[in-house]
Amino acid sequence: MKTDPEIFIRANTSLMTPLHVPEIRLHLADEAHGLWLKTEEELAEIGLPPPYWAFAWAGGQGLARFILDHPHIVASKRVLDFATGSGLVAIAAKMAGAARVVAADIDPWSETAVRLNAGLNQVEVDFIGANLIDCNVEADVLLAGDVFYDSDFAAAIVPWFETLSRQGIAVMVGDPGRSYLPKEKLEFRAVYQVPVTRALEDSEVKKTTVWRFTA
Repeated sequence: MKTDPEIFIRANTSLMTPLHVPEIRLHLADEAHGLWLKTEEELAEIGLPPPYWAFAWAGGQGLARFILDHPHIVASKRVLDFATGSGLVAIAAKMAGAARVVAADIDPWSETAVRLNAGLNQVEVDFIGANLIDCNVEADVLLAGDVFYDSDFAAAIVPWFETLSRQGIAVMVGDPGRSYLPKEKLEFRAVYQVPVTRALEDSEVKKTTVWRFTA
């Protein structure tokens, strides 16, 4: 790693509250930060993968809102936040009373972002950097925000989510209408109009739905 993650994150983000989840503060980037404008080639030069952790995506905001509004989903339970990014959903789960929350992401920069963001919100969130797809997990609830953006990734996680659901794990996803969402395998839970940044999305508000995988 060519750049110290904590120094970089503190220098290239600001403390912000996602508009749909004002209870939570995060280190986020916006149009005022050079990080927003860097190309993948420029990021690679400093040893930085695409910084998904620097933005509060619509699916994660919707899922975090749902968890905060329905704390019984996670209260006193073991929670895994898959592809956590900034840790937004993991933090919401802990704030809603989860017994233990593990944030998982294969991006090593996410670990630092989660640690900083959890500290901002005075909650304890563990982190795992392993690829968990097709693994057994020690959790009662799996949360996943905005994970159906890529066909290959969706093809890998859908059967895994189905297996976990059959094992009795509540698999909850937040999605703003991504192309590879498997609606036929899902049960509707809630819908939100989530304010987002036009530079990230194709509109200023994204209709975001929370679903539960069926067994």
